[in-house]
Amino acid sequence: MSTAIVVGAGIGGVTAAVALQRCGWQVTVLERAPELGEVGAGISVWPSAVAVLEELGVKGVEKASAVSKPAGMRKPDGRWVVAAADLGVEIPVMIHRAQLHDLITAEFGPAITVRTGYDVTTISQDDTGVTINDDLRADLVVAADGIRSTIRTTLYPAYDGPRYSGYTAYRGIADVNIDDGSGETWGRGQLFGFVPLIDGRYYWYATANQPAGARSEPAAFQTWHDPIPKLLAGSEKVLQNDIYDLTLPLVPFVQGRVVLLGDAAHAMTPNLGRGACSAIEDAGALARHLGESTDLITALTRYDAERRPATTKLVKRSRGLGRLAQVENPVVCAIRNGLFTLGGKLVSLRKPKNKVKQSRP
Repeated sequence: MSTAIVVGAGIGGVTAAVALQRCGWQVTVLERAPELGEVGAGISVWPSAVAVLEELGVKGVEKASAVSKPAGMRKPDGRWVVAAADLGVEIPVMIHRAQLHDLITAEFGPAITVRTGYDVTTISQDDTGVTINDDLRADLVVAADGIRSTIRTTLYPAYDGPRYSGYTAYRGIADVNIDDGSGETWGRGQLFGFVPLIDGRYYWYATANQPAGARSEPAAFQTWHDPIPKLLAGSEKVLQNDIYDLTLPLVPFVQGRVVLLGDAAHAMTPNLGRGACSAIEDAGALARHLGESTDLITALTRYDAERRPATTKLVKRSRGLGRLAQVENPVVCAIRNGLFTLGGKLVSLRKPKNKVKQSRP
């Protein structure tokens, strides 16, 4: 039986473990933390990622999710820039990260062994396998160890790696009763968005321009339109994380028998909501290519040829949208809002109209 080591037990890592298990591989999952689990708040799961999870046998994602509505865009005073009804976009489902992680790990079978509290410090490989810490050996290593991947740094020591976006992010879960479905509000160098979860709570997120490493509170949003102050007041815990993505061009996702996956390969800003979904899609593609080819190196080469161009586009688009959202210049903000308003009207005009049948006299 072929053997694999998955380094990192986040969303991407555990999905990769399930995918390899379904291919008939014996898998060891290594996690630095003392126990499995996910921190964070909500996560958007787009239809393409839902389809991959279904193919891998992960059950209950849609039942545990709330279907998002198109998030219209407002100004801090509550005036609409573009209404949700004018947007023609693909709709994701929203789920808590920890809940999604639990649904995926529920599919762990006897072919998957988990070792927590394990810190990967060295990696080496030859024509027959890969060795971790002079301790573990396998036919394949999947590096799902995040944006500051130890394995990526070892493989590509000259790569610039993570780059600060210029803004920090706040996230929370609010247990509130509000009469407002969802939406995003764009200010000058600040953004606030919220969506409902299946249990009636709301996941919210916000961004603000500031130097890397600065600690702050989302106090500036207290003066924004309802229900933003209620969402802040209804949150027991607020998480803050500076936003980084990976420098372009991305390094090859494959070197010999080692493959990069998720944030270790293509960390992107959260503006498109595609980071975790891309990791899930990586795992699905890896399993598909392994199943279609009897030669490991051929399968990994095909994985890189598929996933690196696709995720490079997402990194670029997400970075570009983030820059647009965080603009501070008032003139540029006014132009930006005007273009969104015009775009919404054009989309609305292109939507087919329901024809009303008239009865004959």
